[in-house]
Amino acid sequence: MKLRDLDIIVTAPPAPGWGGRYWILVKLTTDDGIVGWGECYASSVGPGAMQAVIRDLFDRYFLDENPENVERLFRRCFSSGFTQRPDLTVMGAFSGLEIACWDILGKSRERPVWALIGGMMNERIRAYTYLYPLPHHPLPDFWISPDMAAQAAADCVARGYTAVKFDPAGPYTMRAGHQPAMSDLSRSVAFCKAIREAVGDKADLLFGTHGQFTTSGAIRMGQAVAPYQPLWFEEPIPPDNIAQMARVAQMQTVPVATGERLTTKAEFGAVLQQGAASILQPALGRSGGIWETKKIATLAEAHNALMAPHLYAGPIEWAANLQFAVSIPNLLIAETIETPFHDALIKGTIRVEEGFVTAPSAPGLGIEVDEALARAHPYTDTGLHLQMQDAPCDYVNDNVFEGGAPPKT
Repeated sequence: MKLRDLDIIVTAPPAPGWGGRYWILVKLTTDDGIVGWGECYASSVGPGAMQAVIRDLFDRYFLDENPENVERLFRRCFSSGFTQRPDLTVMGAFSGLEIACWDILGKSRERPVWALIGGMMNERIRAYTYLYPLPHHPLPDFWISPDMAAQAAADCVARGYTAVKFDPAGPYTMRAGHQPAMSDLSRSVAFCKAIREAVGDKADLLFGTHGQFTTSGAIRMGQAVAPYQPLWFEEPIPPDNIAQMARVAQMQTVPVATGERLTTKAEFGAVLQQGAASILQPALGRSGGIWETKKIATLAEAHNALMAPHLYAGPIEWAANLQFAVSIPNLLIAETIETPFHDALIKGTIRVEEGFVTAPSAPGLGIEVDEALARAHPYTDTGLHLQMQDAPCDYVNDNVFEGGAPPKT
């Protein structure tokens, strides 16, 4: 069996656009006609440039290769151009291609991917969701309203979720880390208080910040929200400053989580070695694919750390996350996004039920992709999948961060 063809589809989810402005889907076909799907979670460059990177890797290393040779394919791409170091763009491209190889291997053996990477450890995967506005919630008011957040959290718990994520401490700026404004501290405390009162002990609070603070600012924020017992403090400072993230972990009591912007065991291993986080959040469309992320999970297990696969992308990366999650002993929880478009793109083949996902049993990734639907929603804008704002933190007026990357209307 050899890889013979690559097709790339850049699809744009319709409004409200949860999951990013576009998803980069890859379709691999073997010489005997087996099709595998993957998704590249990559946004450092635009989708046109990214397609060129994906095509270059495929033509250079994947074409006419046996999809079983995942380790060889990884080493070729990781070492491409005399690098042998993590590269978000290259590894984002590789990750989607690698996921598609596993989809092919599972289909060729008529087994789900989890059966090929260690077997079933978890029959059900605990899921969490970001707090999204309910139909009657106005935007952008929702993003700075503790009461609306509490209503959304109560709705999630009513649907079976046992954990909800929110990030009221914005903004995400392209500048260096900043001290939170007092209004950001107050609002973050108010969010935690309102949500905790709404859900009681029925759900964990996942406090997101996405790397915008200085070390001392993050410590202040962590100490401020600690009375409400968040399960984690997500990316308290920029993710590449591991030593300072370790200081944050040591100086406040909320467990630190990180990983959506990291790739390969080289970066995650350094986080673990320095004690910078006890919860890792790899996005499999960026972290190196399924096999590399299994290695990351093993490193985490040796450091008594837990895995919580991240998702701000489409349902193909979600399917890969779930196959991985079924197979590991140190799973905490997995992120999910429920929109009609996510569901329709995989024809409802995987769903959250009462806050959990049952281990998929169908071959490969366990999904059926609606290729026509993906092609019917091409991305035609110029923005990146996610973008940070240029303006600095506002210490006079309220900071309003509009969640995600909604499409233009």
